[in-house]
Amino acid sequence: MKIIAVGMNYANHNKEMHNSLLLSEPVLFIKPDSALLKDGKPFFLPDFSSNIHYETELVVKINRIGKNIAEQFAHRYYDEVTVGIDFTARDLQTELRNKGLPWEISKGFDGAAVTGEFIPLSEAGDIQNLSFHLDMDGETVQKGNTAEMLFPADKIIAYASRFFTLKMGDLIYTGTPAGVGQVNIGDHLQGYIGNRKLLDFYVR
Repeated sequence: MKIIAVGMNYANHNKEMHNSLLLSEPVLFIKPDSALLKDGKPFFLPDFSSNIHYETELVVKINRIGKNIAEQFAHRYYDEVTVGIDFTARDLQTELRNKGLPWEISKGFDGAAVTGEFIPLSEAGDIQNLSFHLDMDGETVQKGNTAEMLFPADKIIAYASRFFTLKMGDLIYTGTPAGVGQVNIGDHLQGYIGNRKLLDFYVR
């Protein structure tokens, strides 16, 4: 399986990151399967960064093989969703970007792709209008709605399938809204779609 993630997919997050690019297509990057962290296992802060940020996202699981998928048929290629976290080594990412170097290691390190419990889309609701949020130590620190996406899930899937054959079990991280922030040892993170808690783990 592979993890395809989308950057800069919420205008409010782009503003908080001082990114003024006007995008005509989704911005994609890949995380290796070794980045996957699931089943409520703790996230261990890596020793190569002093500024790890959470980025809460809706995650879509691909359920069939597809290549060059037309956008109007993309909804046939997934039927489960969850909330996940795209962890980012922000200091490392900034350093690499300032040097004009690839920054994949700041996004693709071990444990950097956290997923919650997947639920049927029929239970989650309309993917074009799903509210999700992240609580840290009982306080809501980030929230968004998929209606705010610059590129909706079906557009992302169609676009990604031009370059990568999508396979059963692949994960699509659809981007993060505003409100990203740093995590520290002992933080308790809980992620929700609507009022349904799907993600629950600690930072160690």
